[in-house]
Amino acid sequence: MLYAVLCYNEEQDIQRWTPEQDAACMTRLSEAQAPFEAAGRLGPVARLDFTGAATTLRKTSGDPVVHDGPFAETKEQLLGFYVIDANSMIEAQDFARQLARANPGAGSYEIRPLRYLKASRGEHIKDMHL
Repeated sequence: MLYAVLCYNEEQDIQRWTPEQDAACMTRLSEAQAPFEAAGRLGPVARLDFTGAATTLRKTSGDPVVHDGPFAETKEQLLGFYVIDANSMIEAQDFARQLARANPGAGSYEIRPLRYLKASRGEHIKDMHL
């Protein structure tokens, strides 16, 4: 089954990292991803730009309106996500635990089964079954 692992953290902490700290974190995260990648079970991985670069399109009634920023109502922001092919929710949680160990500081990882994924031509996950 495919799972999305959504990574949340306090953005201001990451903005203060030196390039060396950032590179070290990315190396640790790559090591955490390695078993799923080697097994062909790691799908798209994305690190999002900072929230200051975001816009939000909001539609309540009438025409949609674009606003600056993500308008997150929380202290933590969505910083990136993984798509993995895990055998169970437990295995997906174990993957998230590895990411948490690799990433310094506080944060949270939301693990959610995917109901739909349109694979790109260069997709890494072998079967793309849901």
